[in-house]
Amino acid sequence: MRTVDERRLALPHLALAAREWPGDGPKVLALHGWLDNAASFDPLLPLLPDVHAVAIDLPGHGRSDHRPPGAWYHLVDNLSEIDAALDALGWPRAILLGHSMGAALATLYAAARPGRIDALWLIEGLGPLAAAESEWPAHLRRALDGRARAADKQLRVFASVDEAVAARLAATPMAESSARRLVERGLRAADGGFVWSSDPRLLLPSPYRASEAQVEACLAAIECPTLLVTASETPPYFPPALVARRTARVRTLTHRVVSGRHHVHMDDAAAVAATIEDFRAA
Repeated sequence: MRTVDERRLALPHLALAAREWPGDGPKVLALHGWLDNAASFDPLLPLLPDVHAVAIDLPGHGRSDHRPPGAWYHLVDNLSEIDAALDALGWPRAILLGHSMGAALATLYAAARPGRIDALWLIEGLGPLAAAESEWPAHLRRALDGRARAADKQLRVFASVDEAVAARLAATPMAESSARRLVERGLRAADGGFVWSSDPRLLLPSPYRASEAQVEACLAAIECPTLLVTASETPPYFPPALVARRTARVRTLTHRVVSGRHHVHMDDAAAVAATIEDFRAA
């Protein structure tokens, strides 16, 4: 069984918690989904035996620092942290492994920094959520309203870890063991029980979403070999028609479907690992 180490990456403006699997093979930086954390990759990365992998808790998630007061969580801000994380690791180049939001970030980063990315291994995501240009005023209104109410939000207190696991399962269907991994890394002790360690500001509406044309322009700019793994049970925001349209924009993309749900890389890590290994061998 591969060993995993906890480490902390000191970036210029905050610190990121991370889990590291040493290895002699290619370097892999793993990026989790929204409101998940680095434990998202605990089932998968030990099944890729030669890679040197680091899974980070993105800012405001898991055990990483929150952004300072007055700051907000814009998707594209994470691209600077990917840059800084690679620098902190001393990795001039790497493979990006991303799930959901992490896959969206990996997509954008590969378009912006093609010289640093050797390959993309994407799970349940290819580019960020998009919106029509005409919807922007409504997004701005929702974002401002959410920020105005943010100071009054009270954290939910869970009496036990089991109660938090049940809450996570009610929000996102997945195997109980998968939810427990995420929850155990994503809680902190509080008076009377436990609260989520993630920054509540992550739940605020985004003030801006790119248009589909902008997303597709980024996809067309990807130069590296790309693997997209999608689950057979498709989420409403990533329907097959959208998957087909976006995959057609990437020049060197292999798409594989694995039986399962959105967290298929946790629920059936062996199937996803086999798909990645087949892609590497091709």
